[in-house]
Amino acid sequence: MKRPDYRALQALDAVIKERGFERAADKLCITQPAVSQRIKQLESFFGQQLLVRTIPPKATKQGEHLLGLLHQVELLEQQWLGDNDHNATPLLLSIAVNADSLATWLLPALKPVLDKNNLRFDIIVKDEEHTLDLLRLGTVVGAISIQELPLPGCLSDRLGALDYIFVASPDFAKRYFPNGVTRSTLMKAPAVAFDHLDDMHQMFLNENFNLAPGSVVCHITSSSEAFVQLAKQGNACCMLPILQVEKELQSGELVNLTEGLFQRRMLYWHRFAPESSMMQNISETIINYVKNILWQPEQ
Repeated sequence: MKRPDYRALQALDAVIKERGFERAADKLCITQPAVSQRIKQLESFFGQQLLVRTIPPKATKQGEHLLGLLHQVELLEQQWLGDNDHNATPLLLSIAVNADSLATWLLPALKPVLDKNNLRFDIIVKDEEHTLDLLRLGTVVGAISIQELPLPGCLSDRLGALDYIFVASPDFAKRYFPNGVTRSTLMKAPAVAFDHLDDMHQMFLNENFNLAPGSVVCHITSSSEAFVQLAKQGNACCMLPILQVEKELQSGELVNLTEGLFQRRMLYWHRFAPESSMMQNISETIINYVKNILWQPEQ
């Protein structure tokens, strides 16, 4: 069995995370040629390219698998060799989350873990349909996704669902939907999408108003908070989690444009197996917290 040199793997990891050899060398406190040499030796050992030397550099498929192994080993080392010394360098954990979870429930869920442990999070925001790609690549050690089945070598737990409704400001509703929301009026009303891969509003409008993808003009912004702001200031209508806009709905700043219609997205927590004690703690904390926050199916 081929066992990788973990110092060389750390060099590969640093080049990817720091987006280049020079910054990776500074991060590892070695010379740039030493970083390059370690990666070349690793590639020679496995007999294949592990790094695509573009700007920024990218790992090959085999490189991604090896980096996933490195991150798992680092977590297990922390479990067996580390301690909770608050003077030590904080443990870095990268997780991929959807913007709406980050804007609503995730940070309060993580508060007990942050209060009691010496760690820091690298939270990568991605559409919930694509967060699992980062776990597959080994870029993160945990991901919130709408995909139920775990990846090979991973665990998955159902968290619960966010319910989304179609909202806008009262002024926007009067301007674009004076006689109610219809297929024709929707084609004239600007909406909001998270990115060019975001199909939530398109699915909602297609299912309920038979509008084909691309029929509605959309602003693009990768910020859940920006969705709310655009809606509140009367520049767009959009799909938002009820959990995020409860106050605005109660105050009348926003109105539900399609009463009785909503879209439900079940969320799952994915992570590598076996779990380190720290990751197990994080998983249990998240799962217990969302029981009273997210919609739960009847048992």
